[in-house]
Amino acid sequence: MAKKKNEEVMMPAAPAKEQPITETLEKNYMPYAMSVIVSRAIPEIDGLKPSHRKLLYTMYTMGLLGGKLTKSANVVGQTMKLNPHGDQAIYATMVRLTDGNETLLLPLVESKGNFGKQYSRDMAYAASRYTEVKLAPVCNEFFSDINKNTVKFVDNYDGQLKEPTLLPVAFPNILVNPNLGIAVGMASNICSFNLAEVCEATIAYMKDPKADIIELMPAPDFPHSGCIIYDREQMREIYETGRGSFKLRAKYSYDKKNNCIEISQIPYSTTVEVIIEKLMELIKANKIKEISDVRDETDKKGFKLTIDLKRRIDPEALMLKLFKLTPLEDSFSCNFNVLINSVPKVMGVKGILGEWVSFRMDCIKRGLQFDIERKHKRPHLLTGLKKILLDIDKAVSIIRHTELEEDVVPNLMVGFDIDKEQAEYIADIKLRSLNREYILNRTADIEKLISEIDEANRILSSDREVKKIIAKQLREISKKYAKPRATELISEEEAGVYEESATVEDYPVTVFITRDGYLKKVTSQSLRSTTSEHKLKEDDEIVQEIETTNKSELLFFSDKSTVYKTKLYDLPDGKVAAMGEYMPAIFQLPDGEKLIYAAITADFSGFMLFCFENGKIARVPLSAYETKTNRKKLIGAYSDKSPVVSMYCLKEEAEFAAFTDNNKALVFSSEKIPEKTTKSTQGVQVMKLTKKGAKVVRVIPAKKCELGDLGHFRTKNIPAAGSFLRKDDLQLSLF
Repeated sequence: MAKKKNEEVMMPAAPAKEQPITETLEKNYMPYAMSVIVSRAIPEIDGLKPSHRKLLYTMYTMGLLGGKLTKSANVVGQTMKLNPHGDQAIYATMVRLTDGNETLLLPLVESKGNFGKQYSRDMAYAASRYTEVKLAPVCNEFFSDINKNTVKFVDNYDGQLKEPTLLPVAFPNILVNPNLGIAVGMASNICSFNLAEVCEATIAYMKDPKADIIELMPAPDFPHSGCIIYDREQMREIYETGRGSFKLRAKYSYDKKNNCIEISQIPYSTTVEVIIEKLMELIKANKIKEISDVRDETDKKGFKLTIDLKRRIDPEALMLKLFKLTPLEDSFSCNFNVLINSVPKVMGVKGILGEWVSFRMDCIKRGLQFDIERKHKRPHLLTGLKKILLDIDKAVSIIRHTELEEDVVPNLMVGFDIDKEQAEYIADIKLRSLNREYILNRTADIEKLISEIDEANRILSSDREVKKIIAKQLREISKKYAKPRATELISEEEAGVYEESATVEDYPVTVFITRDGYLKKVTSQSLRSTTSEHKLKEDDEIVQEIETTNKSELLFFSDKSTVYKTKLYDLPDGKVAAMGEYMPAIFQLPDGEKLIYAAITADFSGFMLFCFENGKIARVPLSAYETKTNRKKLIGAYSDKSPVVSMYCLKEEAEFAAFTDNNKALVFSSEKIPEKTTKSTQGVQVMKLTKKGAKVVRVIPAKKCELGDLGHFRTKNIPAAGSFLRKDDLQLSLF
């Protein structure tokens, strides 16, 4: 029996039942995804995520609206009754809402203590036991009439408390404060707008849904100010679709006395640490040579990033360069994704305003209905009270002579011809209040209450009247809390365009290029003063010597029909006695690829000649290699249909001599070759190859070939077969 029992214990478990992946996703992953979308990451029409709403409502119930500051830890602890995601998550949410953190354009929480800064990644906020908070005055507009059934309430996670599904915000907070959320498969990124502008735009929209609201709120506004490079049509597209991006730029000033740039505001989408790291990276890479030091000098007075300059540097030209190369100019990508009745929707500004107006109208109507229901009973009760005014003594007598308490109400109903509710109300009045003055004062409110009920019913039945109330509230809110626009708008013309060469010193240089790919850039002054010979690798030799300037651009053509580009000023000045820069390593050439020719140009004027073995020559304008995006590598730089034997960069027309492997030569002028705009063109036939298997082996400038009689080999028209080399010229042939 024991053995059998052990055998039963050791029996293998039944194989797990297979489940289709689609079913697994539907049962396990989809509920999680929907929970993140609906209950965490995407804001609703009141401009709040659930975590924000739970925190603010908890602070409201704690009496922190207009009260004294309390420890943040106290608020965090109380909020956990509604939000069970842990104290650190709750406190991090609170930090973002405070005026100390400077994340929101209109902070919702007043704070005392260190709450870090939005523009700093490393400036940590203090622990919750050290900081203090209370609700900002603007939160009066979040909780007005919340006790009048203006919004729905639901049970909290354990069913012990009630919490609102939305807050009855009296202004479009969804547009006034920025909101970023990343859900599963979707995200939301809503920029902030100026409160006064939003209120005016909302009023205009309620009057005319077709109103051009971009006239009233031209662009977003951010707490860190800075500048927006303003493109009206680009902004209009964002307003209409809810998607798009715009550029933010830092604000700076130049301190001439200390020769430094002081940056006082940076784009909302970046941090000071990211900017400094990028600056240091560029300085180490030798891409920024104008800066001697970078310091974060942020203090109690506010943000300041100081950049010390070297002597004789133009600060404006440098800033244009920094705007291009660093996050001092950054893009803000808009994605106006909002939950509407638990359904995520990407909407333009008008769509959001339309949904908010509908939501706010519903809040006001619910509040009016609550007032009507509450006030409706009051006139009826007071009418019963008015009846006893005719004979107060009778009422006292009925109560006094009734033996049983339960008979008081029925006896009053019979004695004064009133209903049960009226009798209950009279019976509950204190004995001291059963006097003529009290009753007259109470019954005088009957007509006023009836008038208020009629007015409420009139407003309730008219959407136009409800919108008037919303407009009135918006004007009052704008007057109380609005601040002048902080973010400056500048046009693309005012912003300026970075020209890389503007910050580079220009001076004459001579470039030496060797057969093995080494390059030396030597200044004229260094060249004149040196007595040294060129230092070269063993068996290497100089194949090109070009006089140019430091601002020129270098084009290196390889044997794989590729051209590599770089600015000469990106290469360090060298000396004759140095080996120079190894260009294949700088360009990171693949194995087996070699650099065969270098062209240097300052303005991409002139043209390239590509001479091929098959006797064809291609003439391509140098401007074909100019790119707006400053690309470093261009493939298809010339045709690969036939091997290239020579290439030349020319500013003006010149004569060339072509030689074949069967001792023929042809002298021709480059002006005879038509220009092609396509880089990979095969060119035109210049030298006819009459012998089968013959090929062109060399093309050199005619003035360097030293042929005895150039006229003998010169042709007026192309293509031409050329002439055989004469006895005196055979030494020029390769064969």
